[in-house]
Amino acid sequence: MALLRALLRTARMATHTSRLAAGLPTDDEVLLDAPDERLGPALVAAGGGEYGPAAKLLATTRDAAEWESRDRYAIRLAAFARSRDGWLRAWQAAAPHDPDALLVRAELAVRRGWESPARAELLRQVAPLVTAASEADPRDPVPWRIALDHARGTNAGHTDFEQVWGEAVRRSPHHYGCHVAALQYLSAAWYGSHRECFDFAERAAQDALPGSLVRALPVRAAFAYLTEGGGPAVPRRRLDTAADLAIEVSAAYPSGDPWPAEVRNLLTFVLITLDRWQDALDQLREIGPYATSFPWDRISDDPLGQFLELRDGIRLEVASGLPLGTRGPSGHPQGGRGGRRASGDH
Repeated sequence: MALLRALLRTARMATHTSRLAAGLPTDDEVLLDAPDERLGPALVAAGGGEYGPAAKLLATTRDAAEWESRDRYAIRLAAFARSRDGWLRAWQAAAPHDPDALLVRAELAVRRGWESPARAELLRQVAPLVTAASEADPRDPVPWRIALDHARGTNAGHTDFEQVWGEAVRRSPHHYGCHVAALQYLSAAWYGSHRECFDFAERAAQDALPGSLVRALPVRAAFAYLTEGGGPAVPRRRLDTAADLAIEVSAAYPSGDPWPAEVRNLLTFVLITLDRWQDALDQLREIGPYATSFPWDRISDDPLGQFLELRDGIRLEVASGLPLGTRGPSGHPQGGRGGRRASGDH
């Protein structure tokens, strides 16, 4: 019987795997951390030593109060400056009090501090840069997201954390980046617990507007639980509910949209861990060509290679569970929700 089951599994995989590639880009079409049409020209200019396009981009987000975009662009520009910072130094020299230059400088300084074995000490030394960024434009919540990352790295206590968190939400109550930073502080790996992490994420998701990425925050709590290990068990139904809510958020955006790409990649990781293979395959179609380093860099030094390998693995798992005679559109099985286990305890 075992041999028969193995032969049937192999036959199903051979029959369905290629058909399940429908709707997926080829491997050479998949991009890792691809910039959007606004950020791309700024990065190209920075590569040539010019800071003007980056300055204009961040000034535009500040003037229009596009805080979510501003946060993402500041992170990407600072990441670029880690290896090529001539353009940033030129910008600082030309406009030392520019709120946008101060923001990128603070983000870069905190990132570099995090990479050092002497993390807490170095981060304390760059505190004035974070303060300068927060004072440059009192409306801007993004420096307070940086301050939350800074607080976690300097071993700040809960009282200090609550003070920084209060400043962040006063400026933007539903800012996704600030919520992610707070969730990391409250995780079991740092200064909280799995229960605190889930409670915080679920309250934030409940308060957020439909379609807001904050509504996917519980799937980040699920990711933390599934990857950090230890501590009291979280019921399986809570993990599935977090994934279901993130699926709803994903569905609010067009397929192949780069904006929710990181949430979709994270959701796919969680669905794989929960053995929800059909749901994971559905998210691969939603992701399209936009792979993101996070979360795949948590398990591999080659996040793009890991993503592509898991795409193949997901298709194989779905194919092995389909009856030999199945004929569903785009590889979907006929009837029912594929891939989800019955809820129980994890």
